[in-house]
Amino acid sequence: MSSTAQMAHEEVSPALLVDAMFAFRKTAAIKAAIEFDLFTKFGGERRTANALASELGCAERGVRILCDFLVVSGFLTKNGESYAPTPSSQVFLDRHSPAFMGAAIDFLASPQMVSSFLDDPSAYVRNGGSIGLANVAPDNPVWVKFARAMGAFTGASAKALASDVATWSKPPSKVLDIAAGPGAFGIEIAKVSPSATVVALDWKPVLTVTEENATSAGVGARFTFQAGSAFEVDWGNGYDLILLPNFLHHFDADACVTLLKKARASLAPGGRVAIVEFVPNEDRVSPEFPAAFALVMLATTPKGDAYTERELAEMAKSAGFRHVTTRPLPPSPASLIFLE
Repeated sequence: MSSTAQMAHEEVSPALLVDAMFAFRKTAAIKAAIEFDLFTKFGGERRTANALASELGCAERGVRILCDFLVVSGFLTKNGESYAPTPSSQVFLDRHSPAFMGAAIDFLASPQMVSSFLDDPSAYVRNGGSIGLANVAPDNPVWVKFARAMGAFTGASAKALASDVATWSKPPSKVLDIAAGPGAFGIEIAKVSPSATVVALDWKPVLTVTEENATSAGVGARFTFQAGSAFEVDWGNGYDLILLPNFLHHFDADACVTLLKKARASLAPGGRVAIVEFVPNEDRVSPEFPAAFALVMLATTPKGDAYTERELAEMAKSAGFRHVTTRPLPPSPASLIFLE
């Protein structure tokens, strides 16, 4: 069937449009639920709105309507007057779960992010970018918020990368973590490489969070910290592994090549660069999350993008790397790119 004929057979409905226009409801509801620790309050048991409201100190009407909306949205189930979390909600939204991701809402629904997306979306479309979240401005407090909120969000990718590194015949002994943020990637590498030392580079206030997390993970003694812009400070040299997780997408291709050239010059012989990115297919509309991530960059950066595998390989080769390998990084929607 041709695409025209297929479209003719599809139901004509405003449902998709209405869902898009009201999408902010889901963000508001999940933000409220996380702030109340609603999913944690269930404790593996079914609860009524009345019981939850009493424990939360909220109006029963408010809790009932919130819980009903969370049922409609797929986060809770309902049987009679009682509610229970879905299996996914228990794993990712119960604060006692080691996979808890709820803290990410503090950054993803922060006033800065909401403003960047919704204040004037036609402006960043018209301009091909935005003023952004000050990704190149020194010591902007938004990145401290990012570091405190997003550790669990990047944790799965960090563990998956570390699992790959753990299979190397020669573990890295000197590691550089660019834009370290919460430090998840450097911390996980330190765990699987007991002799490795890690240099974490980020803005000075952010590195306070990195150090807290590294100390809490028991690897703080093997971390040193370098404050400043990745484009401006001297990285040093002799690194067996340079980590560039979730960073290149903030910049245009020329800036990415500049960073990759700097990385290549800082490697020891036989060293590797590990890049973690959301990589869409060449059609730029699949898979869903990596493809949609390009809009995040349009709304929050001056020139950032979600780069395809081909584009990343071209950047790497322009920077002088000979070998580029890309593979998925499950369970996250990200991909792992090694440069040698």
